[in-house]
Amino acid sequence: MLEKAVKDYQISKGMTINELVSQMEDAWGFTAGKIAVGVKILENMIRDNDCVRFLSFTANLVATGLRGVLKELVKRKFVDVVITTCGALDHDLARCWKNYYCGSFFMDDEMLHEKGINRLGNVLVPNESYGQIIEEKMRFLLENLWNEGIKEFSTRELCQEIGKRICNESSILYWAWRNNIPVYVPGITDGAVGYQLWLFSQDHKIKINLLKDEQELNDLIFEAKKTGALIIGGGISKHHVIWWNQFKEGLDYVVYVSSAVEWDGSLSGARPREAVSWGKIKGEAARVMIEGDATVILPIMISALIDRVSRKK
Repeated sequence: MLEKAVKDYQISKGMTINELVSQMEDAWGFTAGKIAVGVKILENMIRDNDCVRFLSFTANLVATGLRGVLKELVKRKFVDVVITTCGALDHDLARCWKNYYCGSFFMDDEMLHEKGINRLGNVLVPNESYGQIIEEKMRFLLENLWNEGIKEFSTRELCQEIGKRICNESSILYWAWRNNIPVYVPGITDGAVGYQLWLFSQDHKIKINLLKDEQELNDLIFEAKKTGALIIGGGISKHHVIWWNQFKEGLDYVVYVSSAVEWDGSLSGARPREAVSWGKIKGEAARVMIEGDATVILPIMISALIDRVSRKK
């Protein structure tokens, strides 16, 4: 138990983020030690050629600058599969065309509503930057698909078409399409993109084939030798990853980043050790739970990860 001593940070001019994270392995210090472990797990996961790597995240993060970090993971092919929520599609698409703005948690929400400005935490989203632009772009996309005779599609196929046709290089979905990385959205109707699907269906007989998504995930899981996941936040995107992985005796690598608590019994707050009891994570898996705000933690972790992977090819 007393083999490894805690060491002080040695901060110097010009120090890289990777150098700082490397010092966390010895400086320890509560969450810092977990960040160091998490980066190491992700590095090993990326270097394991037998591993299918999942990324899941919640929509709120795509409304922030963390969208750029998530994009880099997909652009650099650090992940093989993305599972997320409808709101993530909303924000990714909308921000290709319009700006969101810096605000505060402490604002007059009645005043904001009167001015047509929505508040997502401390991010401000004007109506023209969300519902209006999503309606315009999704209507364009769906009409084109309809005219091409495409009247049934899975969420993976829909995300591919969004990335291909109405997003740009700032987008997660664009790079998923470019790199042929599937994006699955099990809760596709829970957001503005999903609402546009419903609205279009009122005068066009389109179908969303969710079972096709599930068949693809089934095939992927049963063909995988190993699997790993970076799971940011909770909800349906988190559960869909670990749910499917129970059918191959659990994930081999897992990094959770979340601010949710576990004492209420929620899936979002459940630690990796709980998933072990369900067989969704292997007992011997390399795993860590990092408690905190992903908008602070992930930029540090992924910056260090990119440095390490680029240095050791």
